[in-house]
Amino acid sequence: MHTINDVMSRDVQVISPDATIAEAAQCMRDGDFGMMPVGENDRMIGSISDRDIAVRAVAEGRGADTKVRDVMSDGVRWAYEDESIERVAAIMGEYQIRRLPIVSRDKRLVGIVALGDLAVKEPAPAPAAEALCEISEPA
Repeated sequence: MHTINDVMSRDVQVISPDATIAEAAQCMRDGDFGMMPVGENDRMIGSISDRDIAVRAVAEGRGADTKVRDVMSDGVRWAYEDESIERVAAIMGEYQIRRLPIVSRDKRLVGIVALGDLAVKEPAPAPAAEALCEISEPA
């Protein structure tokens, strides 16, 4: 059985809650992704997405110097590194998540998996296809 550890990226960028949303947006642009875990004291405390920046900052008239902690999402979803690819795809589909942080059993951030990782690296693309269908459906 393949686990998510086999397909996840270990190159995960974490942003501080005290960083600005401009810094977060630049990291997302440069890394070509739309979500970053927010970390403080070696723990994940939330996540920030391009949508968080658009809806909670720009649409509310907040400036580029707004702190990540003021617009981030709490209660971040994640999966364990030893979970099956199918289970992780199901989580991503259920919660309409395109990028999911992956943690060790002691809840240390060890990687991140993107929907594309499932589609490209999984021999049978069924889990990614199912997750994409769920993510693409209107909430």
